[in-house]
Amino acid sequence: MAARRKKTSAVKEPAPPQESVAEARAVEEQQRQKKEQRPDDGRRWYVIHTYSGYEDKVKTNLEHRVQNMDVADLIFEVVVPCVDEIEIRDGQRRTVPRKIFPGYVLVQMIELKKEDDSSVPTEERARSSRAWYVVRNTPGVTGFVGSGHHPTPLEEAEVASILRQMRSEEPRVKVGFVVGQSVRITDGPFIDFIGTVDGINLEKGKVKVLVSFFGRETPVELDFLQVERL
Repeated sequence: MAARRKKTSAVKEPAPPQESVAEARAVEEQQRQKKEQRPDDGRRWYVIHTYSGYEDKVKTNLEHRVQNMDVADLIFEVVVPCVDEIEIRDGQRRTVPRKIFPGYVLVQMIELKKEDDSSVPTEERARSSRAWYVVRNTPGVTGFVGSGHHPTPLEEAEVASILRQMRSEEPRVKVGFVVGQSVRITDGPFIDFIGTVDGINLEKGKVKVLVSFFGRETPVELDFLQVERL
């Protein structure tokens, strides 16, 4: 008679504890903030002035110059601080970038040294001078932000705050009308009625319009897409 085989049950190892999604995100956010606040091998962030409306063009021009002039070891990153904004035009929603600081661009580069600072090695001063020259002579750039004639770098906390603002803000609705303005209703049961804006709720994307019925003003809540300026 065949011997019975003993059934051995596999011993299951206890599953390692898993972090909740919220905890994991919190840890990731803390690590990112520490990284942003920590200086990176002497790299500093500077602010440059640009001609009005030329911020994106300056970014493109400077990035091309960095590549063509082989100075990627001097200039590392160019940022136009923007947040997304929902614009309503012609009855449609469009997501468009809104510049946080019109007329300014951030540049991460080596720390700029004063040319007459004898305490700084000659090679460092030469690299600093070359980095300054590349940025300052980029088409559209009108100058650095600084104290006197010397550019002043941003504090790390300031840079971290700006970068967080760019990433964390939800797109806000850009409203083309204000309280007290006359508008026409373009959709819904009150189409073609003329009314006056009495309130605006950006979070809900709603507008309250006072419409006249039989000589009496009645408030009507509508979506931004349901009204247009006169």
